[in-house]
Amino acid sequence: MAVTTVLASTTVLASIADRDVVEIVGQDAAPYLQGQISQDVDSIATGGAAWSLILAPNGKLSAWFRLHRLSDDHFVADLETKWAAPLVERLNRFKLRSAVEFRILDGWQMLSLRYPNIAGEPPAFGADFDQSTIQAKLSAAVSWGDMAGSDHLGPALTIPTSIELDDKHNEHMRIVVGMPRLGHDIGTHTIPAEGGARFIGQSVSFTKGCFTGQELVARIDSRGSQVPRPLRVLTADEALSVGASVEYEGTEVGVVTSAAESVAMASIQRRVQPGSEVFVSNIRAIVAATS
Repeated sequence: MAVTTVLASTTVLASIADRDVVEIVGQDAAPYLQGQISQDVDSIATGGAAWSLILAPNGKLSAWFRLHRLSDDHFVADLETKWAAPLVERLNRFKLRSAVEFRILDGWQMLSLRYPNIAGEPPAFGADFDQSTIQAKLSAAVSWGDMAGSDHLGPALTIPTSIELDDKHNEHMRIVVGMPRLGHDIGTHTIPAEGGARFIGQSVSFTKGCFTGQELVARIDSRGSQVPRPLRVLTADEALSVGASVEYEGTEVGVVTSAAESVAMASIQRRVQPGSEVFVSNIRAIVAATS
């Protein structure tokens, strides 16, 4: 049961989904965000983007989003659907007299393109593909370990005929590389380090100044990121299902949070290490090694 899916260098996985978007504007936008979120806002160049957490005072997750910097006082955050309102509520909580406003933008979508992360140029998407033809308002590069790609966001995207959408295969690859999904694998119950090293590495700056909830993140990092129920990738020879219980040595140790055919992501007890054999609703599975 191999967890790695081998794709030809010319393979492009494409999917489209609705996306929540929040516009952040005001002369205090940058300094306010810098004190609230886990990413170093000052390190994001104009036109660039970076993933970030925003935490509750107790250090648990409030939301996970990507922050695009359009100018010194204009930012846009994109995140999973149904999470814009909680993000705005959390951002407003400590605003006080800061000159910054948060506006939810309705009707946006995201076109995601993924392909093997190998040296050289990305695969050709076809003669009719050009980023301007997509009608995207925002675009950002993506790195998923062995996979590279880009996300394109806007309220009325145009999908070139050369791109074949394959939501199921894209979801399969997301799980294989161990990227969690907000509202599915992670949520307000999540201790950030439970999302894994790649999740933390791209979302948290350990060199910036203080931010709300930082203490728990720093303390767990100093202890080797040991958390009670880390997310793990499971691989099997049969289809796995969301919500199925995971058993180890006859004891229930967790639950499947995402699944795509024979791979799944699950929040399971720390004692179940990579390489362990588990059973998911009586289907034998192996806990994959983490990257």
